[in-house]
Amino acid sequence: MDILMILFTLFGGITLSAQSSINGTFSRKVGTIETTLLTFLTGTLFLAIFIIFFGQGNILAILDVPKWQLSAAFLGTMYLLLTVMAVPRIGVIATNIAGIAGQLVIGMLIDHFGWFNSLVISLDMKRAFALLFMIIALYLIYKGNKRSSEQTDAQYLNKQKAVNC
Repeated sequence: MDILMILFTLFGGITLSAQSSINGTFSRKVGTIETTLLTFLTGTLFLAIFIIFFGQGNILAILDVPKWQLSAAFLGTMYLLLTVMAVPRIGVIATNIAGIAGQLVIGMLIDHFGWFNSLVISLDMKRAFALLFMIIALYLIYKGNKRSSEQTDAQYLNKQKAVNC
């Protein structure tokens, strides 16, 4: 069953990268906030239909949970909004690695301190090195993206000059 969950999560990551790319392009025509709203409205409709046919929980229990737990919805919205803003500027892979690095940082802190009633897993050297390598990867990818973007811009300007002559 753990393998199945890993595969589901891997598929989730694939869909998230595709969504980031599509939303980044879409936001150039529609707007960042509008793209984020459309994504959440579509998701809301999809999940409402899914709940009608497959739901087994109690949606009204939302009224009984501690209010701080409702912040997760806001955090998800902020993540999507910031991702939609970042993709057109730094690219899909740099955006995703930055998001993953951020997840690793806060995940390690949550694990280490057991915040939100989570399992306590101490920060050790292996985890610290994993985070360091992720940050190095982000730096190298960002620099590569920037160099490619500058070359593309230079090629575009050269073509424009040739057309104008």
